[in-house]
Amino acid sequence: MPTPLIEREITAHVSLTTPTGMLNREALGWSRTPVHDTSGIPGRGHWGRNKRWEYWNVMTPSHIVAVTVSCVDYMALHELWVLDRATGDDIGTTVISPGGRSATLASSLGAGPTRARTRRITVDIDETFDGTRLRASTPRVSIDLLAGRPEAHESLGVVVPWRLGDEIPRFQYTVKDVARPATGTVTVDGVAHEVPTGSWAVLDHGRGRWPYRVRWNWAAASGVVDGRVIGLQLGAKWTDGSGATENALLVDGRLSKISEELVWDYDSEQFMRPWHVHGTSADLVFTPFYDKHSHTNALVISSRTDQLFGVWTGWVRDENGTRVRVDGIEGFAEEVLNRW
Repeated sequence: MPTPLIEREITAHVSLTTPTGMLNREALGWSRTPVHDTSGIPGRGHWGRNKRWEYWNVMTPSHIVAVTVSCVDYMALHELWVLDRATGDDIGTTVISPGGRSATLASSLGAGPTRARTRRITVDIDETFDGTRLRASTPRVSIDLLAGRPEAHESLGVVVPWRLGDEIPRFQYTVKDVARPATGTVTVDGVAHEVPTGSWAVLDHGRGRWPYRVRWNWAAASGVVDGRVIGLQLGAKWTDGSGATENALLVDGRLSKISEELVWDYDSEQFMRPWHVHGTSADLVFTPFYDKHSHTNALVISSRTDQLFGVWTGWVRDENGTRVRVDGIEGFAEEVLNRW
């Protein structure tokens, strides 16, 4: 029998874990602003299951940028990737190093800087008074971007539990922050490209303890429709049956939580065909224009990702039950399979 949805909005600060390192059940629910203290991750006695990361995606009229700093106990993975939208050329640098010494990740979101330090890639992510500054460099690419934070801007925080009987040995706290206005520069092979107004940043912040094998869908999009700033956040598979969803709509900074487990229809053999995400709360079509495919297989660790970039059309119901059109906003949808 499916677990009832956990739709408890959390408005006060709460610890994700108990003093013994287990999930604090008072942390189960969702929030409009980051209120979870995740300093109990990694914690002792759970080595190998702790996963921590910061992922930023920035879409500009000319380029798409992705930056990752992550640590999964036994290794760290960092990436800087840039796509030239006009030519279709992409430049990506991914570094995997043993242990976690190359990564600096704050105990909780906003509690400190994020850093990656290797010979081939450096990343610095710092909170500022008006947003988040993203700086990264590789031999051919560097970025210096500001993901602005408008006044009263809300983001979706969710705790997702994986149950084993009455216990919850595995769980994840995620913050999905969409429709952050981006400015700055992207420099490729010494040529600087301005990031103009109308560019958008998306954050995926994660702290948790994961099962070894997991498959997920994630989608996000940002843009302006009928004079309003629209942000779309959707997820599936990894949350199914958990009692939580990571679905939300953002309109001019105000978050509407979508509690329904939406249906994702797409062809995993032909990802470039349109995707259909739908339910009573939404009816959306995603039309891809680029597939960022990656595959890693390192004995016990493997990952396969198809991240499709494209355009969304359709509608989503806001918290008042009104259908909000999202026609023309850009973003991505992905399918990921990890053994980690």
